[in-house]
Amino acid sequence: ERVTRLHEDHGVTPGLAVILVGNRVDSQTYVKFKKKAAAEVGIASYERLLSENTTEEEVKKAIQELNGDERVHAILVQLPLPRHIDTDSVLQMIPPEKDVDGFHAQNVGDLWLNTRNIYKFNVSSSLTMTRPLVLPCTAAGVIQMLHSLGVPLQGKEAVVIGRSRIVGMPVSGLLTGMDCTVTMVHSQTVEPEKHIKRADIVVAAAGQPEFVKAEWLKPGAIVIDVGINNKDDSSDPRGYKLVGDVEFEEAKKVSSFITPVPGGVGPMTVAMLLQNSLNLARNSLGLPPLPMFNDLGSPVRNEG
Repeated sequence: ERVTRLHEDHGVTPGLAVILVGNRVDSQTYVKFKKKAAAEVGIASYERLLSENTTEEEVKKAIQELNGDERVHAILVQLPLPRHIDTDSVLQMIPPEKDVDGFHAQNVGDLWLNTRNIYKFNVSSSLTMTRPLVLPCTAAGVIQMLHSLGVPLQGKEAVVIGRSRIVGMPVSGLLTGMDCTVTMVHSQTVEPEKHIKRADIVVAAAGQPEFVKAEWLKPGAIVIDVGINNKDDSSDPRGYKLVGDVEFEEAKKVSSFITPVPGGVGPMTVAMLLQNSLNLARNSLGLPPLPMFNDLGSPVRNEG
């Protein structure tokens, strides 16, 4: 509806461009899903499909061309890139005003410098606060899920497992802005279970299948599982099944809310991608961004 209204009022259709380098099946699947979701809400999508042996300079050239394309308001480079390409160098080629993933240094800095303002703005109509143009999509999806619960989060203990630029770091900043007390657990943390045990909120983004055990969780904890991993399973025709970073079946007996894998955070990430694309299109017209967080969905609630 908001995409249609923007076109009707201003003659502009938000445009999302995706650059895919290589032939990873998972990346191809993600890009297909994003393209389908964009089409469903009326966002125009553009693709640059590059071979595995594409040079870094060729990827940067593709970005430069999209930077100059007025139809394109949002640019996404599908990660991971092949090892011979410097990811940081490539991502910084996307200007902040087209950085739909929120990975540009300026957008990252704006997030951390304005954490208190971000959540307040994104659940209200106030337009006087300083805020970044976009929020990293997966991190914003996590916050959307927490917001949808309607549970007061101020003063809660939150543990974020993982410190990646995609999830761990931005989620920590956003939770801080929601007045949570945040601890970041990572690969060098000694006895991570001790930190996790006291958490009211656990955001798992370690990239390790079923890393978090049920006995590590505080009874009644809210668990957002961002991980998606392959686990060998001879009963599945594929020879594996998808699991998260948390032992779901046991953890759901302890937690008050937990997200499933797949089908939990993933769809919310795509929803935030589309919202970012719309807001970047609005920004190109000098219009203020729309709030990110609303009643888009919620985690799986435990009734047992």
